[in-house]
Amino acid sequence: MIGKETPILTVDIQSALEVVGTCEPDLEEPPSDSSITQWAQLAYATVRDQPSEVTIRLVNETEMEGLNQDYRGKQGATNVLSFSVELEPELQAEFDVVLLGDIVICHSVIIQEALEQHKSVENHYAHMVTHGILHLCGYDHEDVQSAKAMELLEINILEKHAILNPYIQ
Repeated sequence: MIGKETPILTVDIQSALEVVGTCEPDLEEPPSDSSITQWAQLAYATVRDQPSEVTIRLVNETEMEGLNQDYRGKQGATNVLSFSVELEPELQAEFDVVLLGDIVICHSVIIQEALEQHKSVENHYAHMVTHGILHLCGYDHEDVQSAKAMELLEINILEKHAILNPYIQ
C-alpha cells in the first residue's frame, strides 16, 4: 500500500554526460535530479495511479545517435526516446510495482532546440520528460487526433509547473 510519503512513480536518473572522450564541457548543466523527478511524477500521476518505476538517462549525442539508429533506423541524434518494458504477466507479478520503462534524453539536442525555439533549457527538459512519460503510458502522435490529444495533455501538465504552452513559439 502506498502512503502519502511514497511517490506513485519512482524515478532513477542516470547521467552518461561525463564519459571519457565524449564529455561536452561547453554545455549548460542539466536540471537537477529533483526537478526531473518532479516533472516525471506529475506527468505520470496525471494519467496513471498504479505504483511504477522509470529510468531517465541523460546522454550525449554519440549515444543517442546509436540508439536512434539501432531502434528507429534513423540517423542522427534526437531529443528523447522512450523504451517501454513489456513483461509477461507472470514475471510482472514478481515485482511490487510496474516497471514502466526507460526514457533517454540527449542533453545537447535539448539545449540546441531550446535555443532555436527561444525557450529555457529547464522548460524544454520539463516538456521532454513529460513527453517521454506519456509515451511510456501509451500516448503517441502517430495521427492528427492522437497528436492533438497528447499535446493538450502535455500543455495541461506543464501548466501545473507554470510552464507556458511549448507548442507556441
